[in-house]
Amino acid sequence: ARRSLASPVVSGVLCPCGSLRAAGAAPGPGTESGGGSAGPCGRALCEASEQDRRLRALFQKLDVNRDGALCIHDLAVGLGRLGLHRTELDLLKIVKAGDKDLDGQLDFEEFVHYLQDHEKKLRLVFKSLDKKNDGRIDAQEIVQSLRDLGVKISEEQAEKILKSMDKNGTMTIDWNEWRDYHLLHPVENIPEIILYWKHSTIFDVGENLTVPDEFTVEERQTGMWWRHLVAGGGAGAVSRTCTAPLDRLKVLMQVHASRSNNMCIIGGFTQMIREGGPRSLWRGNGINVLKIAPESAIKFMAYEQIKRFIGTDQEMLRIHERLVAGSLAGAIAQSSIYPMEVLKTRMALRKTGQYSGMLDCAKNILSKEGMAAFYKGYIPNMLGIIPYAGIDLAVYETLKNTWLQRYAVNSADPGVFVLLACGTISSTCGQLASYPLALVRTRMQAQASVEGAPEVTMRGLFKHILKTEGAFGLYRGLAPNFMKVIPAVSISYVVYENLKMTLGVQSR
Repeated sequence: ARRSLASPVVSGVLCPCGSLRAAGAAPGPGTESGGGSAGPCGRALCEASEQDRRLRALFQKLDVNRDGALCIHDLAVGLGRLGLHRTELDLLKIVKAGDKDLDGQLDFEEFVHYLQDHEKKLRLVFKSLDKKNDGRIDAQEIVQSLRDLGVKISEEQAEKILKSMDKNGTMTIDWNEWRDYHLLHPVENIPEIILYWKHSTIFDVGENLTVPDEFTVEERQTGMWWRHLVAGGGAGAVSRTCTAPLDRLKVLMQVHASRSNNMCIIGGFTQMIREGGPRSLWRGNGINVLKIAPESAIKFMAYEQIKRFIGTDQEMLRIHERLVAGSLAGAIAQSSIYPMEVLKTRMALRKTGQYSGMLDCAKNILSKEGMAAFYKGYIPNMLGIIPYAGIDLAVYETLKNTWLQRYAVNSADPGVFVLLACGTISSTCGQLASYPLALVRTRMQAQASVEGAPEVTMRGLFKHILKTEGAFGLYRGLAPNFMKVIPAVSISYVVYENLKMTLGVQSR
């Protein structure tokens, strides 16, 4: 039999059920010790002092220089002595993942938190691979799991993977072997979580300012990533078209509503239909749909390049790194397609017969106002990316991690309703935070269309709105904007799932 990859000290710390194991707990399943409370696997729960003793024993074995904290050097030497050899990059990821106070090392409390969180993630991956639900992984299950991701391997290749973890020669891996092999090995990029918790690709609420999603290594290698993006683009087109009347009403209220001209939702729709008929409800939607493809493509490519610049090619970024990379990618994409944003606003505000189409509108703006008109409102638009993307990402990640910590037992799949709820709440919070900047941007985009109107700056417009309308004036059009969030999220999700199946992307 091959030598165990984890020492008895390591194996004794954590119970096979994922909870901390007690010294002297009954070894058999379904037993209880002295009538005490039982853990998930049926073993008696350990006393707090015994848990602490075992964890401290492992911590002290790894703390080579005895300074009460684990640095990369300590982990390298300590794990080596236990027969667990990790690369320097792996050790760096372990420290970064557990280092809450950002001092470059793990104290005992950080070490315990990392170990428990790591164990939970490992169990999710193990459960996702265990297709037969018999508590063991065999070669066929590895082949099937990889095929679900679009990766084709032979059973011989799968057996090689098994042999690297199998300690007792059974050609199957149980939970103990899986945990021992991956103990203190970074598992940030968990395919299960990345697969089920895509956000910006799935949900489209009319603003493309969210941080791009991560893709698994298999999705990149097999080309599934572009199918996801195409499905997301198609879902966004349908979603925006279905909610276009509410979007146009929002633009009209942002530009024309005031204390003296108080527009309501029913009155706004009545006014639009009276002026241009039912078709006028969709003015500006054509350019709004057309800009999805170039904006999404530019943002995704920019995000990947920025990730490489940061120094992580195919690994998941931490949340603050994702925010920086996503915001920069969003700024690049918005800068590239911003003239289309101005065109969308002008087309939404146009009167019947004012322009024959998008090209006529663009020619009219260029000849009468010059190229600079295509970048009106550019500064507030760029400034709005950070609060929108930051709050949307923070809220979504918080909700996701809360669900994973409390409810993820057998799978990282949250189900339709949880995913929709998380997407709706995060998008709503992001829009609420950036809405004043979005309103000022829209007014600046529309300002040049009023003949003889003086040029205004972002600061001057903020002051004018606050002086004449108060703080409430910065939130004109918020009601139709929020009214479209739930239908937009729901429609984009349904269309995305159907397009994904059409394009051959299998759900796990």
